[in-house]
Amino acid sequence: MRRTIPPWRGLANGRFPGLGGRAGSKAVQHLTIRVVMGRIPTHNGMQRKVDTNGLFARRPVFSLEEATRELAPPGGRAGTVARLKHHVASGRLRVLARGVYAVVPRGTAPEALRPDPFLVAAAARPDAVFSHHAALELLGAAHSVWNECTAYALRRRRPIELGGATVRFLDVPRPMEERSGRQLGTRKVERLGRLLETTGPERTLVEGFRRPQLAGGLEELVQSAAGFTTLDLDLLAEVLERYGVANLWAATGWFLERTREVFHVPDAVLGRHERGAPRSAQYLDRGRRGGTLHRRWNLIVPAELERLGGPDER
Repeated sequence: MRRTIPPWRGLANGRFPGLGGRAGSKAVQHLTIRVVMGRIPTHNGMQRKVDTNGLFARRPVFSLEEATRELAPPGGRAGTVARLKHHVASGRLRVLARGVYAVVPRGTAPEALRPDPFLVAAAARPDAVFSHHAALELLGAAHSVWNECTAYALRRRRPIELGGATVRFLDVPRPMEERSGRQLGTRKVERLGRLLETTGPERTLVEGFRRPQLAGGLEELVQSAAGFTTLDLDLLAEVLERYGVANLWAATGWFLERTREVFHVPDAVLGRHERGAPRSAQYLDRGRRGGTLHRRWNLIVPAELERLGGPDER
């Protein structure tokens, strides 16, 4: 009968199987185990890797870099490309842009897939900070659905067209850059299992007035921003100071005056915004003429915004 020696159990004379030394002598050899960081060794020395089904289940949209890192196939990036090409050909994946893939659910034609624009932007640019109307949506304040998703990124790339929606990347505003490499006034929000970074209410309000067309227009911005749960008035002032634009002080001052009860705005804050307002009358919407002049802010407000209702009663 063949006898099996259990692993790691020495013989009675102190010798270990496969190790040298005289019978009866003590074992002096040492077993050294080397751990390679970032890899999980298994019993046969092979690296345990995430399979494609696991990746597809966790990431409905992903980048080539993410797939290469998680699948770790032989051949590295080239091996990943070959594997993903097979799934694209079978209809399991759809290429959205160079290096960006979306998982096609079973029973869905690839051309009928409508991937989430936010996940697409995050896969295309991992450093993306969502802005304008996209930020209003992530903050849960958007008044209506918008067909453009904007995000700041350190490296711009071409817009990604998704059939009914567009993902657009913008340069990071220099005044909002911090020495740490991060941006002022952002927060993390979870969407469909992925943690995304977006401008907070304060920056979203200021930058919405700065480029209202990206926020869905002034009416959409004002109605949506009125739904913010809170505003950090000191942070709002810091954002305005960094931009240093009088018209933005006036626009946000006008907004705070009309929503002062909602956001508990003290007179001192309104006075601070009034001191930052322009000395001569300016149009809130520089591309539109006509409207009502609010002398406190030297701001001419379009009639459409006036019809949304006046400022809170004082």
